[in-house]
Amino acid sequence: MSQDSVRPDTAESPSPSSTLTRGRRSHSSLVRYLARRLIITAVLLVGITLVTFTLTNLVPGDPVAAALGQRAADDPAIVAQFRAQYGLDKSLPEQYWAYLTRLAHLNLGTSWQTHRPVAQDLARAIPATMEIALSAIVMAIIVGLVLGAVSAYRRGRISDQVLRLISLLGISLPTFWTAILVFYIFYYKLGIAPGSGRLSPGMPAPPHVTGMYTLDALLAGQGETFVDAAAHLALPSLVLTLYTVGLLTRFSRMSFLEVLDKDFVRAARAKGLPGHTVFFRYVLRAAAIPILTMVGLAFGSLLSGTVLVESIFSWPGLGSYAYQAASKLDLLAVMGVGLFVGVVYLGINLVVDVLYGFIDPRVKVG
Repeated sequence: MSQDSVRPDTAESPSPSSTLTRGRRSHSSLVRYLARRLIITAVLLVGITLVTFTLTNLVPGDPVAAALGQRAADDPAIVAQFRAQYGLDKSLPEQYWAYLTRLAHLNLGTSWQTHRPVAQDLARAIPATMEIALSAIVMAIIVGLVLGAVSAYRRGRISDQVLRLISLLGISLPTFWTAILVFYIFYYKLGIAPGSGRLSPGMPAPPHVTGMYTLDALLAGQGETFVDAAAHLALPSLVLTLYTVGLLTRFSRMSFLEVLDKDFVRAARAKGLPGHTVFFRYVLRAAAIPILTMVGLAFGSLLSGTVLVESIFSWPGLGSYAYQAASKLDLLAVMGVGLFVGVVYLGINLVVDVLYGFIDPRVKVG
C-alpha cells in the first residue's frame, strides 16, 4: 500500500478522540466569545451611564423648583436642604461618581416624585410594559412572517401589492394616532372593549408573581381576572402589533426574496421537494439571521418606545413612568429609565449574537 493511500473507514469516520477534541474546542471557543462579549457589554454599560447622566443634567429647567414647587423653591433654606439631601450641591463629576457608587450597590437612588426607590418604581412599571411588548412581538412575528412569506412567494401579483401597501400603512401611521383611533372605535363607538387601565374598577389584582396580570391570573387560577386583564391588554397590544407587523412584513419579504434567488433553493425545487419542505428547511433558515436581528431591535423598541400608547390607555408601565419623571424633571428616575433601556438593547444584542451560531453553523463565535 502506498503512503498516499487512505483507508475509507479512517477517511470517512472520525475517531472518538478527534470528535471529543473538536467538541472541547467548540466549547472553549463559545466561552471565550461570551467572555469577550460580557467585557464589551460592561464597557458599553459604563458608557451608557455617562451619556445618560450627561444628557439628563443638560435638560433645561430647574429640577429643584419642579420637585418642590415654586413657593418652596423661593425659600433658600429649603432649597439648600434639598440639594444637600440629593447631592445636588456637589460638582457634576462628584455627582457622577456618587451615581456610579450607588449603581455598584444596585441602588438607583430615590425618586423625587414618588419618594420611593427608583428600582422599586421600575420593578412595578417594567412588568406592565413587558406584558404588552411580549404579546405584541409574539403576534407580530407570527403574522409578519406569514405575510412576508406570502408576499415574497407571490411577488409582483395583486396579493403582493396589497400586502406591501398594508405593511407600508402600518409603518407610516403614527402609533399615537392609531391608539386614539382604535380607542375611539372599539371603546367609544362600538363599546366592545373596556376602558383604560389594566383592570376594571373593583376587580382585584392577582397575586404578584411576575407582575404581568394575565400570566399571574393564570398561575393563580383566577379565570375572571384573566379575562378582564386580557380584554384591557387587547387594544394597546393591537396598536403596537400593527406597527411591528408592518415592519416585519416588509423586512421578511426582502429577506425571503433574497434567499429565493439562491442556487440551493432552485436545486431543492428541481429535486421535486414539497414547497413546505423547501421553505422551512432552506428558505426560512437562510433568512433567519437578518429577521432575528430585526425582531430583536423591534422588541427593544417596544419596551422603550411605548410612552404615547401607555399615556393614551392609562397603562401604568415604563412609558408612563418615564413621561411623568421627565415632566417633573425627576433626574434620578429619568436616569433609571435610560439605564434600563440601554441594558435592554445590550442584552438583546448579546442574545441575538449567540443565537446566530445556533441558527447558522457558518457563523463562528470563536
